Amino acid sequence: MAAKSKTKKEEFSKEQYMEWYESMLFMRRFEEKAGQLYGQQKIRGFCHLYIGQEACVSGAVSALKKGDKYITAYRDHAHPIALGSDPKAIMAELYGKVTGISKGKGGSMHMFDKENGFFGGHGIVGGQIPLGTGIGFAEKYSGTDNLCMCYMGDGAVRQGAFHEALNLAMTMKLPVIFCIENNGYAMGTSVKRTSNVTDLYVLGEAYDMPSSAVDAMSVEAVHHAVAEAAERARKGDGPTLLEFRTYRYKGHSMSDPAKYRTKEELEEYKKKDPIEQVKDVILKKKWSTEEDLKALDKKLKEDVMECVDFAEKSDWPPASDAYTDVYAEENYPYVTD
Repeated sequence: MAAKSKTKKEEFSKEQYMEWYESMLFMRRFEEKAGQLYGQQKIRGFCHLYIGQEACVSGAVSALKKGDKYITAYRDHAHPIALGSDPKAIMAELYGKVTGISKGKGGSMHMFDKENGFFGGHGIVGGQIPLGTGIGFAEKYSGTDNLCMCYMGDGAVRQGAFHEALNLAMTMKLPVIFCIENNGYAMGTSVKRTSNVTDLYVLGEAYDMPSSAVDAMSVEAVHHAVAEAAERARKGDGPTLLEFRTYRYKGHSMSDPAKYRTKEELEEYKKKDPIEQVKDVILKKKWSTEEDLKALDKKLKEDVMECVDFAEKSDWPPASDAYTDVYAEENYPYVTD
């Protein structure tokens, strides 16, 4: 349930803070378990964890409404969790099981859940940016007041499609919120080594697009920025570019030891952990106790283990499934013989 935009963090309700805390903590525990399972070779292929970046999703979902669409790159487990997708199906997809959210065919990088407005999970760097722009066009063409939240990493803004999409979206005043999840490293290369422009939000100014940087270690800041951008989009004023300044505690993928950064840098960011910030507010407001929050954490870990048990017991897709979902089974309405 989306909360109304506020001006101060204290003005958010107890219910909103508890919702944020539970949502982000479940993402964290789910991803930690996914990392363990990868080490046990239960999960194979590529696997990109979201640990540290949880506020980027939770704050956006609380600011938007049902009917809005989301699309992202391949660091995509947390997004469907926040949107209400069945976490059992997400875990089964990581396993490659037929009960997975993409029938076991997509794995870690290609999660989809149309019913909850999640349009992927895309493995091509920057490939989701023109797609998200197209989704925004479809919403405007259909006359809805929905928008598309289009996530990307800091490395994706080096793709030409990024600039083409921003130009088109601004020219046509499309309802898209472009979000750069700037965790400081495009794979293993720091932002300052890839471009003379290190304040990535200024790239939107080339198209006169409203653009700003957001402290994405703060779920409140993310909520405020997204709510403001959403209001602009729904009024027909077009897109916004937000640079979510966040941090991933793990490497780019499970095969990345992250030797390109120091332990001191990592520990400095952990002091601003988004989950701990929300927990501090809850405790200071006396909305819960340490004991109750520990009990919640225990329950969430048990919920994650139920997801693992579901995935373990699920069947592998039959070999014949390699021939399904390749082409659309029905012709489009405008196709004639």
